[in-house]
Order: sequence, then C-alpha cells, then structure tokens
Amino acid sequence: MMNIPKILIISLLTYSSLNAAEIKISSIKALADYASKSGNVITMTPGVYQLTDYLTLDSMSARHDRSQFQYITFSGSNNTFNLEGVEILLNTKLRTALKPPIHSDEFLVTGKNITFKGLTIRCIGNGTSPGGTVLHVAGESNVLKDVTLYVKGSYPYGYGDLFGKGKAKETTIPHKKHSALLVSGSNTKLYRCKIYNRSFGHCFFVQQNPKNVYFEDCYAEGEVRSTDDILAETSGPAFDVNFKTWTKNRDGEYIVTPGYMKSLCEDGFRTYGPAKNIQFINCTAKNTRAGFELRSNGVRLENCTTIGTERAYWVRDSAIVKNCKGDANYGPLMFVEGSNVEVAIILDPAESDRTVHALMTIQGESNKVILKSTPGERRTKELPILIGYTHPMHGESMSPYSEGKTVGLNIKNETGMPIKIGSMASNCIIETDGKVIENKGRNIKVIKK
Repeated sequence: MMNIPKILIISLLTYSSLNAAEIKISSIKALADYASKSGNVITMTPGVYQLTDYLTLDSMSARHDRSQFQYITFSGSNNTFNLEGVEILLNTKLRTALKPPIHSDEFLVTGKNITFKGLTIRCIGNGTSPGGTVLHVAGESNVLKDVTLYVKGSYPYGYGDLFGKGKAKETTIPHKKHSALLVSGSNTKLYRCKIYNRSFGHCFFVQQNPKNVYFEDCYAEGEVRSTDDILAETSGPAFDVNFKTWTKNRDGEYIVTPGYMKSLCEDGFRTYGPAKNIQFINCTAKNTRAGFELRSNGVRLENCTTIGTERAYWVRDSAIVKNCKGDANYGPLMFVEGSNVEVAIILDPAESDRTVHALMTIQGESNKVILKSTPGERRTKELPILIGYTHPMHGESMSPYSEGKTVGLNIKNETGMPIKIGSMASNCIIETDGKVIENKGRNIKVIKK
C-alpha cells in the first residue's frame, strides 16, 4: 500500500474544503438530495418546513415495502449544512403509517466529516414510534452545532418507567419508546445542542462502542409528575393494570407508591457498553430520569449540572466527575459503582416534599469522593450518604437498597449530611462534618471536622 505523507493529506483536505461547492436550497426535497452527495456547503433558507410536504402519509406504505425506514439519510461526506433558522415539523403520524421495525431511526447520518450548523426538528401530531430515534449520528468525525429537538410520540406517556421499559419480562404495560439523539459514530462532537423531551425515551445517548465522543454546553429537559397524581387516575393504561409496577417497592409490593416524583422521559445523557473517551463539559439535565447515567468506563464530566432529576449522576469505573453540581430534590444526587472513580461534586440545597431515601450510594474499590455544599447554602433535610450500599433495583427510588462490597474509599463530606456505613465496607477513610449514624464496617477511619 502506498504511503501518503500526512502533509499531503492535510493539503488535499484543505483544498477540498476551500473548493467545496456552495449550494443554496429552500426545500426538504433539496436537503434530502444533497444529503447523499459529498464536498458541498449547503445553506438552507430559514423557515418552517413540513416534512409531509416531502413525504406524504400515502407514501409510507411503499417506503415500508422498500425497507426505506429513514426519512433522510445523510450518506455523503465532507459537507457543511448551514441550517440556522430552519425548523422541520415532523408529524409523528408518519411513523405510525410507515410501520418500521423497532429501533429504526428517522434522520440518519452515515457519512463522515459533516458539520451541521443549526436545525430544529419539532415532533407534532399524535403518532407513535416502536422504539425509534429522531436523529442518529452513526458516521465518524461529524460535528453538530446548535441542533434542537422537540420530541414526542411514545406510548404510554405520563408514567416514566413505572410500568417497564419495553420488552422486559417484568413490563406490565407494553411500551412504544421514542428517543431523541443517538451517537454511535466515533469522534462525534456536539456543541450547544438542546433536547426538549416529551416522550418516553432517552435524550442524548451513546451506544455501539464509539470512541472520542464530546458534548459541550448541551441541554436535556424532560418533565416530571408525582406518583400521587398518577394514582388519582380513574381510567387509562395505569388504571387498567391496577397500577402494577415492574419493580417492587420497599414493602415488597409491585404497585405505584405515593409520595414520589417521576420523570416522564428516560435519561438526559446516557452511555451503554465499553465506549471510550466520552466527555461532557458544561452540560445540563433537567427533570430527566437520570441526569447523567454513564455506566461506561472512563467517562469524564466537568462543570455539569442536574436539576430536579430522579437520580442525578450514576458513574462507574475510572469516571472523573469534576466541579459538577446537582440537587437531591426528587431523588439521590449520585450512585457510584466500580473502581477508581474520582468525584468532586457540589450539592445544591433544593428540597421538596417528595420522598427521597438517600443522598448518595457508594460501592466498589479505591474510589475518591469530595462532596461540598453550594457556598453559603446548605440543605436542611437530612439525607444519608450510604457507604457500602448498592443503588436500588433499576435505580427506582421506591425500591429498597442492598449492601455492596466497598474497599478503600476516601471520602470528604462537607455538606453536614449524615453517613451510614454498611457491613461490607472496609479500609475506608471518612472525613466528615456530618454525624455518622451507623458504622458496621471494618477498619473504618472517621475524621470529624
């Protein structure tokens, strides 16, 4: 194979970008046409565009027969799409009519070295998806800037994951999920992207083991509903199954329990599998199930924020959480599992009348945690930091905690919150300005501040 000097490759790429054709378009059909071409700069006239002007409901049956389940596939490479001020209205009835297989994407990016500047996609109508995603970035080295998604189109909506998450055998109500933005392509970068999720599904999520995915100044928002409000229903899918949940509560019963707050979507930011070098900088999650559920090894968060989530942060092996903050308004601030986690986090003092059982659970080996309060403000309602305890089943706040092996933890607690140490904790150093309400561990050194 011929070895091409790096300087020549850079020169060719620079030449290509400087000589890209500049195209102006003003229709979704033209956008779809140029999505499959390469080496262009495409600028779309700002405005609101109806997807049904390009793809009609009547055309969905033929698309299904051709296994053409994406609306637009960006398969070309080395393109720039200037889409500032462009809004596409996505009628969810199209998905119902198309009848795609589960986990089909609506807008799919398979090309490389594409930059998207702007674009809003707004779901309208009352159709549903069988588990699809509005936008999937599968190609490598793509950049999204200022992309905004308004998502709806799941069934049922209004209960979060109380009744299951899809095909799980414990599911009591069959689900049709509709998620927002999936990244599976390596070297993807997202800047200032926003998701407003009114659907049961994830906001931003990473799957299929990509490398070097970067989020900066991104925002994920769901909405919340009290379990008391759900239990007040006198008809509907929850009423029809007698409010039977897929996880048991603290009384060992599979039933919705009053006093809690549920997010109606899934996670704000989520990773799956052994994805590598995934970073989140200055990102925010509000009213989502988990703010940041990042259970891949080695993720990094810096200056991130959660507001009113069911659980704020969930991290595992070799995660670095630096200068992040969040509240325990509706659920725990953090679950730590695995080994060699480094956490520096600030507890926002926000409180509510909802039931919350713990501030944090920590298990695993050789983890370091620094927990501080917002300067000049402290939470007043006590919530225990549980050392040597696991997260509840499926992370569900209504479910009980169990004990888990915890070795070599070094924690500094500056929140005034109490600490409870389980029998499976050992060889830990605990520096705290809060009381230790129970210590069943072995070789636990407690330093009172």
